Amino acid sequence: MAKPMTMSQKILAYHAGKEYVEPGDLIFANVDLVLGNDVTTPVAIKEFEKIGIDRVFDKDKIAIVPDHFTPNKDIKSAQQCKMVREFAKKYEITNYFEVGEMGIEHALLPEKGLVVPGDLVIGADSHTCTYGALGSFSTGIGSTDMACAMATGKCWFKVPEAIKFVLYGKKTGWTSGKDIILHIIGMIGVDGALYKSMEYTGEGLKSLSMDDRFTIANMAIEAGAKNGIFEVDEKTIEYVKQHSTKPYTIFKADEDAEYSEVFEIDISKIRPTVAFPHLPENTKTIDEITEKIYIDQVVIGSCTNGRIEDLRIAAKILKGRKVKKGLRCIIFPATQNIYKQALKEGLIEIFIDAGCVVSTPTCGPCLGGHMGILADGEKALATTNRNFVGRMGHPNSEVYLSSPAIAAASAVLGYIGSPEELGMKGDEEQ
Repeated sequence: MAKPMTMSQKILAYHAGKEYVEPGDLIFANVDLVLGNDVTTPVAIKEFEKIGIDRVFDKDKIAIVPDHFTPNKDIKSAQQCKMVREFAKKYEITNYFEVGEMGIEHALLPEKGLVVPGDLVIGADSHTCTYGALGSFSTGIGSTDMACAMATGKCWFKVPEAIKFVLYGKKTGWTSGKDIILHIIGMIGVDGALYKSMEYTGEGLKSLSMDDRFTIANMAIEAGAKNGIFEVDEKTIEYVKQHSTKPYTIFKADEDAEYSEVFEIDISKIRPTVAFPHLPENTKTIDEITEKIYIDQVVIGSCTNGRIEDLRIAAKILKGRKVKKGLRCIIFPATQNIYKQALKEGLIEIFIDAGCVVSTPTCGPCLGGHMGILADGEKALATTNRNFVGRMGHPNSEVYLSSPAIAAASAVLGYIGSPEELGMKGDEEQ
């Protein structure tokens, strides 16, 4: 009789050619996709060249997306992108996305249909865990591992323990996937899931859109997790059918699978949540913020919250309103397609009329790379995923994290607040 396994265990076992794996096992597994960006790929290229081979394992199973410091912010970033561009050309990498067709990697790859349920994906970027929203095992790795994987199509893994999150109830008001994951990180801490798999299930998934799920999976690493993964349901299948022709496999956790912890969470009770400096676990609900925190900059976008639903919510709040005088509001759609959709729906015009600046898809503002760097003493509210010391600029600046709804309302108010303060009531039940 087969031993029970979690979703992550099953995917890892399948790709390692084993019937069963258990937490702590060291395995060597075949990967379905290897990802790199303009920061991590140059290091991987140097290591790849040391191996001394003249081919990659599969030109269709490598994706390279220059998105962190692009469009090139300086000479150094231009040199890095040139190295990546030449490597992609030399080895005929199918999924190389240059500026003009690129997007933020973790929004672009699902949109392009490059990840489907059951895949094993590695990426030289910590937020590769985003694709767990599709029922895949995806995790960040180092540039050396990326180099070896580009050469061999394999990577080593230590099988993680899993934490089960049973979600029930329905989102209410202005609550979004961002608020749910900030609530969870606030509850368990930034090391609460250290090297573990965060596995999501329960009837509450019906209330979560795919954009919500991408956001929640994206921030698994902010709880220290190896990966985040959602049980595949009708919404997942619908998304995959719209975006991909790749065959897929659904791996469902066994009912008697073992978890290190199980949390049951009523998402109808979760209120919009803000993470205060300098850790994502330092959370307060919007109702618990008793003083006015005035801000200098609002950033809406990133691999966490730059998808079309996020932009629609922001536009709904900004329509007919103005960004507070003296405050900068930067909006960056996560991909070119999302940008085009926002144009078609009139969202970009709403943003510009409100006094926002709209950027090409880039990671720049999120990591203090370019386009929105903070000065000494400045405060920013961002829909990004990290608020460490100096994350968006000067070490004496501060970053607060929130959902697009809270960010957009705060851009108008000039301080961290909610759409309710603008007289906008969220739907009681979404």
